[in-house]
Amino acid sequence: MPTHTMRAVRLHEHGGPEVLRYDEVPVPEPGPGEVLVRVHAVGVNPPDRYLRGGLTTMPGETESTVSLPVIPGTDVSGVVEAVAPDVDGLSIGDEVFGLLRFPSFDGRAYAEYVTAPASHLARKPAGIDHVHAAGAPMAGLTAWQFLIEAGHDHPSPFQEARHRPTALDADTTVLVNGAAGGVGHFALQLAKWKGAHVIAVASGAHESFLRELGADRFIDYTKGRPEDLVHDVDLVLDTVGGPDSTRLLRTLKRGGAQFPVLPGDFDETETTKLGVTVSSAQVRSNGAQLTELGRLLDTGTVRVAIDSTFPLADARTAHERAARGHIRGKIVLTVAQKPFRLAGLR
Repeated sequence: MPTHTMRAVRLHEHGGPEVLRYDEVPVPEPGPGEVLVRVHAVGVNPPDRYLRGGLTTMPGETESTVSLPVIPGTDVSGVVEAVAPDVDGLSIGDEVFGLLRFPSFDGRAYAEYVTAPASHLARKPAGIDHVHAAGAPMAGLTAWQFLIEAGHDHPSPFQEARHRPTALDADTTVLVNGAAGGVGHFALQLAKWKGAHVIAVASGAHESFLRELGADRFIDYTKGRPEDLVHDVDLVLDTVGGPDSTRLLRTLKRGGAQFPVLPGDFDETETTKLGVTVSSAQVRSNGAQLTELGRLLDTGTVRVAIDSTFPLADARTAHERAARGHIRGKIVLTVAQKPFRLAGLR
């Protein structure tokens, strides 16, 4: 049987966006428990850029599992093209989306075809297109696992205690720092879905966007500091991180919690004195949770904001856009669909 080829974006070396190359490579074959997905769209995420820049060991791993050349990317939406014999519940022609093999740098999503563990996929909601579906998996599951349900017992590389979400309802106030970004705009909407009062922190340009998504209060961080303006918050979800993130502890009431999406350096003496907890988690692939999130996407209860789209061949430009920051929602790569199907894979 002849080897079929496809186009994929690969790194042959680490560096800036210019190291992303558009190559011709063999189409992968699904192994046990996997399906082959014909990719329609790919979400661009921070780990894609970390890998490009030279980070090859995931938090929690002892050594690198990356060998160059490597195809980056984890978030896909597409159509099932072939199914391993041991896979039930997915068939050729099904529209699916998912976060592939995370945490690892083994997603290989920046490509026309990708193999995917069936358990990492969910059916794409009929109510949204592939571009919006591809923007959902990593950012949506991060918000879900931080705020709604962890969904696994794997130890976090960032802390010994298991992450436990705070119960959200009409009596809780949540502050989302970096609310306009990928994780932030999902977190805002999921907290609203649970009935919480949500304070969104972002730059002024994003105010109307965040109010549309349901923010009860908006703080423009270029004009005022949240810790001077807000007190007695139950939960801070901080998607920004950095050395400044400890100042957000001062917005919390006693018994409150701060969830840093990017692990920070918190002083236990300070958190104990304030009577607050800090807890972090590492997002993991989870098709069942994505199915639940998919229902909210289908009904429009949660929506995916798209910052910009670029053809797969222009991944470099997409990474340049990501580096400029001030992103509203998600950056997505689109994959042109050729009019053939892969023969011989049935």
